[in-house]
Amino acid sequence: TKYSLIRQHLFEARNTILYNLIDFQWKLGMAVSSNSCRSLKYPYVAVMLKVADHSGQIKNKSFEMTIPQFQNFYRQFKEIAAIIETV
Repeated sequence: TKYSLIRQHLFEARNTILYNLIDFQWKLGMAVSSNSCRSLKYPYVAVMLKVADHSGQIKNKSFEMTIPQFQNFYRQFKEIAAIIETV
């Protein structure tokens, strides 16, 4: 099944984690205008991650997502969390 395959990959990946998540922050923003458009009214989610690589060096990563992208991201994390609990 789909979940047994995901569970197998998570089990195998435990020893090969590239980054260790230290902090996860997000904020909702609204782009209201730009140089080329007077009125955008474009909602977005800004995500800021603090991660440590295998050597312990801490890095900051940030990116923006649309609301539907963030909702999908959230659903995927819930699925992963449910699977991790069974490993």
